[in-house]
Amino acid sequence: MRFLNKLEKSLGKFAIKGLMKYIVAFNLAVFLLMFVDPTGSLVSKLMLYPDRVMKGEVWRLITYIFIPPSTSPFWILFTLYFYYMVGSALENEWGSFKFNVYYLVGMIGTTISSFITGAAGTAYYLNMSLFLAFAFIYPDYQILIFFFLPVKMKYLAWLDIILLGISFIGGSFAARLAIIAAIANYLLFFGKDMMLAIKNRGNAYSNRQRFARSMSRIEAFHKCTICGITEKDDKNMEFRYCSKCEGDYEYCMDHLKNHEHIRKEA
Repeated sequence: MRFLNKLEKSLGKFAIKGLMKYIVAFNLAVFLLMFVDPTGSLVSKLMLYPDRVMKGEVWRLITYIFIPPSTSPFWILFTLYFYYMVGSALENEWGSFKFNVYYLVGMIGTTISSFITGAAGTAYYLNMSLFLAFAFIYPDYQILIFFFLPVKMKYLAWLDIILLGISFIGGSFAARLAIIAAIANYLLFFGKDMMLAIKNRGNAYSNRQRFARSMSRIEAFHKCTICGITEKDDKNMEFRYCSKCEGDYEYCMDHLKNHEHIRKEA
């Protein structure tokens, strides 16, 4: 992030403010275009086909991110609203320049994977990386699934990670490479924080283990004179000294009133 801070000083003026607003608007425009052209010939001219790009159709390097993820009127409105909310929140958190870089890195990764495999590139996994970034920053943010079921973002993120894992394991080489390339921006921005969190959890676990071992070596403070039970044997057991015994004799609650009193020999 330090490198981005330095880069922002010189290139920040070129950042597109409200980037997600434009992406969502063009997605909606292309969605409406699908109804004008049911054959899909116009939309196909926007898709990322490496062979077409090599023939001079360079606009495909950008226009593929404007192809909507769904053809359902209900889901497209929900999806685009969600994209706008997530993208706007990330831009507010990072600033326009860093958000532009985040999206651009995902686009570059998607484009490279498409050219390596020759498969058509889509913005599906790229937009997924936006969601993962939002969930990392705002894990306890709640959304209403189906407009009535509140679910925290961190749980949805884990679900998406599982789905991505299934797609990666069971998918083709092109699908695997597309997943890795599209979430490269996520790893670039959060990889260090993730490794630090894992390291801290490991240190915390090691500290707990060392504390438990050190406590196990400490002798018990309380011990019943009759049965020998200590607070290490039963954490809930209480111990008392007997006022009728001559000397410091301690008993557990089971034997406090059920023992032979000890008298000192004359």
